[in-house]
Amino acid sequence: MSLSGVCVTAVESRPAGVVGGTSQGTNHRPFGARVKAFVALTKPRIIELLLITTVPVMFLAQQGVPDLQLVLLTCLGGYLSAGGANALNMYLDRDIDALMERTSQRPLVTGMVSPRECLAFGITLAVGSTLLFGLTVNWLSAWLSLGALLFYVVVYTMILKRRTSQNIVWGGIAGCLPVLIGWSAVTNSMSWAPIILFLVMFFWTPPHYWPLSMKVREDYARVGVPMLPVVASNKVVARQIVLYSWAMVLVSLLLTPLGYTGWLYTVVALVTGAFWLWEAHGLQSRAKGGVVGGKLKEMRLFHWSITYVSLLFVAVAVDPFVR
Repeated sequence: MSLSGVCVTAVESRPAGVVGGTSQGTNHRPFGARVKAFVALTKPRIIELLLITTVPVMFLAQQGVPDLQLVLLTCLGGYLSAGGANALNMYLDRDIDALMERTSQRPLVTGMVSPRECLAFGITLAVGSTLLFGLTVNWLSAWLSLGALLFYVVVYTMILKRRTSQNIVWGGIAGCLPVLIGWSAVTNSMSWAPIILFLVMFFWTPPHYWPLSMKVREDYARVGVPMLPVVASNKVVARQIVLYSWAMVLVSLLLTPLGYTGWLYTVVALVTGAFWLWEAHGLQSRAKGGVVGGKLKEMRLFHWSITYVSLLFVAVAVDPFVR
């Protein structure tokens, strides 16, 4: 049976009143629960990470404290844009979300939000965020924001995700663009500094996401999504993680010799990067040993990756004040 056939069967087996991952009576749900569901469509925890990479770059671009109103408008526009992209992603992936344990409680699967509502919500956020950026920040930031949204929805979700194990490598470009948006919001231009930080996030994304994919590989395998850990051994995945990790750390050190940062950023980049490489090589050693299950400890690197990027970008924001 094809994947689409499996999805149809799964949907048909749902309780009465739920069709295609939606509820016939969504309008009768408690108002608070419905609001919570629409917020969940935006994936707020992921957006927190995007804002962590946006705001510090605004401090770097300003070489001090940027206009606070500009920061708030950029954050609001970034949230709405990323939220729209995430809602459209859930709309397109609702068939496989219904079959994956990790995504089984998403609003479209539980029926709290209908597909039509989700699609309208996502499009509204996309249009609204673009106009907000263009009219209150600048149009360069607006086009970058719209480009990130379209790249995530069209290139990653519609084209790459179900076709290639390199999906997260190239699809991750969408998550790198907030760095450029933060810089352009302040300067209405581009420079090497945001491009370097863009590359840091580009090399960061695969070794951040692949450990999680290793943990939930059975989920992805069940729905036919060829994440690298699904189609390759732990040894191969761990080797790729190490290669991307080294590239990320080395690129992160370019800001200082080019004159954009000083000693504080350099120290933070070296210390956090060294710990990252320690964890990455540790994962590779465990993978070579053939361990499985919890013994692989792949989530250690996943959790550290979030701490790493947070500390690195805090250093980006603070460094102008100590130079």
